Amino acid sequence: MRADLLTSILSELNGTSADIEASGVISTDGLMMASVLPAGLDEDRIGAMSAAMLSLGDRTAQELMRGNLEQVLIKGAKGYVLMVYAGDEAVLTVIAKQNSKLGLIFLDVKRAAESISELLHPS
Repeated sequence: MRADLLTSILSELNGTSADIEASGVISTDGLMMASVLPAGLDEDRIGAMSAAMLSLGDRTAQELMRGNLEQVLIKGAKGYVLMVYAGDEAVLTVIAKQNSKLGLIFLDVKRAAESISELLHPS
């Protein structure tokens, strides 16, 4: 049930922009909770790498006195990987195309992360 609701949020996110190629909700220990991925992408690998990158980003932000980590953005020759917290125990990872309009994607990802956080931890 919860996985279906998470998948619905991810499908909506992926539908907001043609630039978003894939997305997933990952527990902070690296387990994929829900995803909307194209064929050929390995859920387990994305989960483990997202958790590792966020952990390293957290430590880097703290060690360099930048405050709490808000996001990790990786830019490669073929596009972007964006990771943001969705509550305390989950990460929203988004894979976007090379020429993406990042401002719009940041906004859509922030909204989706808030929806995911509310779903996982209703107040």
